[in-house]
Amino acid sequence: MLRPAGTKLTDVAVLLAQMMTPMVMRPGWPACLSMAASVVPHDRLVAVDERLKDAAARPVIVPETLVVDQGKIFISPATRAACESLGISLQPVPPANGPAKAPVERSFGSIASLFCQWLPGHTGSHVSERGSKVEQEPLHTVAEIQALFEEFLVHWHHRSHEGLRHPLMPKKALTPNQMWAALLPVAGYVPVPLTSDDFVELLPVRWQAITDAGIRFDYRTYDDTCLNDHRGQDSGVTAQGGLWEVHYNPYDPVRIWVRLPSGFREVPWIHATSVGLPSPTTCGSTCARS
Repeated sequence: MLRPAGTKLTDVAVLLAQMMTPMVMRPGWPACLSMAASVVPHDRLVAVDERLKDAAARPVIVPETLVVDQGKIFISPATRAACESLGISLQPVPPANGPAKAPVERSFGSIASLFCQWLPGHTGSHVSERGSKVEQEPLHTVAEIQALFEEFLVHWHHRSHEGLRHPLMPKKALTPNQMWAALLPVAGYVPVPLTSDDFVELLPVRWQAITDAGIRFDYRTYDDTCLNDHRGQDSGVTAQGGLWEVHYNPYDPVRIWVRLPSGFREVPWIHATSVGLPSPTTCGSTCARS
């Protein structure tokens, strides 16, 4: 995932959801990138999970264990709660112990050489990799690069990796899709249909009061008729001082979700309809340089 700023709690939630959800083929992608055209037993999987019918050839994984470092985001209560709700064991490594978890630097190098260097405006990691007129090249927006990167990741799963070996064919490096197909008969496939409530459950949490004006959140006010019976009331959660459980998406300020006795309810920002999207001319100036 590409972000203009550092990793946030929402990124972890979205990543976990994407791991367990099939990626739908995008318009314009070649048919060879579809799961139906891959080595994966597509027909058998579709019989179990219809969402795979139009899916791209990218493995759908439900991890048993997630190994993380001591970063605040990865050991936060929100990440722990997300893993607990999905049945994933969270295993933090000891502080200052790099060898305790798998290195990712080689993957970063491959992304730089196979993807980033072909983007307009690529400056490289040092001066010798920079083009002569790189500052004059038209740039992609972050959203455009994200779409290109998603297509690149499907190609990635068609490339052989030296670290993927089958016990009965140790001399042949397998692609991620080939390894996934080999392990499916052993581990099986269980579809995990994430509902909207499941996704909301993965989002970061704050505890807020419900006042006569609604919910005040990051200098914005959210209100809806669903809050009428709970204004000025205690949530009953004594550990949080009677405040209400509110889930939010840092990248989507238009709405929040509050847990009421009847379940999660979406509460809109009161000024959402008054704030329009920037014009295409304005958007064009928001670009990313790799």
